[in-house]
Amino acid sequence: MHLVFISSLVPVAAPASGYDIANRVIADAARRLGHKVSVLGFLQPGHQPAHPDETRLLGTLEVTNARVGKLQKALWLKDAFVHGEPVSVAKMHAVTSSGIRSALVELEPVDGLILNSVQLPGAFREIFEAYRSVFVAHNVEARSAADNAANAEGWVTRFLFRRDSRLLAELETSLCTIADHVFTLAEADRAALGVAGDDRSTVLPLVTSVLPPEPQAARAPVYDAGMIGSWTWAANRAGLDWFLEQIVPRLPADFRIAIAGDTGGEPPAAPDTVSFLGRVPDARDFVRSCRVVPLISQTGTGVQLKTIETFEMGLPSVATRSALRGISVQPDNCVLADDADDFARALVDMVGRSRDGQELDRDGRAFHALQLEGLMDALKQGLQW
Repeated sequence: MHLVFISSLVPVAAPASGYDIANRVIADAARRLGHKVSVLGFLQPGHQPAHPDETRLLGTLEVTNARVGKLQKALWLKDAFVHGEPVSVAKMHAVTSSGIRSALVELEPVDGLILNSVQLPGAFREIFEAYRSVFVAHNVEARSAADNAANAEGWVTRFLFRRDSRLLAELETSLCTIADHVFTLAEADRAALGVAGDDRSTVLPLVTSVLPPEPQAARAPVYDAGMIGSWTWAANRAGLDWFLEQIVPRLPADFRIAIAGDTGGEPPAAPDTVSFLGRVPDARDFVRSCRVVPLISQTGTGVQLKTIETFEMGLPSVATRSALRGISVQPDNCVLADDADDFARALVDMVGRSRDGQELDRDGRAFHALQLEGLMDALKQGLQW
């Protein structure tokens, strides 16, 4: 079949964020099944499309709030109220309805659409509902917005998140209704979206690439614990704040911690044992420089790509239950701990064993192979029209 992958941001050659990685993997996996996959969406500045010859760009668009000025944020908010849409969906009106229709005509003949997440499909669903489609729900967006509202400081921010949550719930219900099949990234999200039946939805186990990871190699850790992420995203920031407030004070004074990734401004307050590195040249090299990876998610839906990457690399970790959502097989070098005392104790224990020379790394290729097999089987099932 000729499928068009409809996405706010197109898959890119060098994916960095969890969303970018998932986009690339899902589109590549569909190609592996023998389908022709064209892509329709925006390109984030500074990136290149993964498959330029198969990508129809709607333009270049920066969608991250932390990377735009106050005027652009105000314009997005205005558009959200004009269109009666969540802010993330209103951003998609950088293109017109006629622009979407023209792009689809250029790609004909089309057998079906892969509606990737809620943003672009939600902004132009009256166009896309004319086609057969599957909907990929990366998260339960309405629930994530509700969680953000609960954690928001100030009544204006709380009001906006609550508004987004209500509108996102309506859009998610609509997209699930028009889709022939729904893919989620975590089992719990099927019921949350009202598509728990096997005839309506399937969970997509994810990998960070359809290609297997490199074999495990010797490494020389620089830090005792380290993590990398997009800390401007509210769900990620909630985990980071929990780690800094609840875990770091419980760790020994000689415990070296590194945090890489954009914090959206000044790093949060932390003791001298914590180093904020900002953007790093190579995310994998950075993570490999850490003895243990804390997987600290406290809220959110969908799956944590950083968890999957850690397991594919075979690195030892301590994880909250939220960080393991969407994971069917927990590696034996991952310790589950939700309580702050248990989490800190597990970190100290694993780092101590690593310092003593105990080999805690594993061969992550087995985990990757199992996940990839599940991904291919699930996609094949959902695309049987």
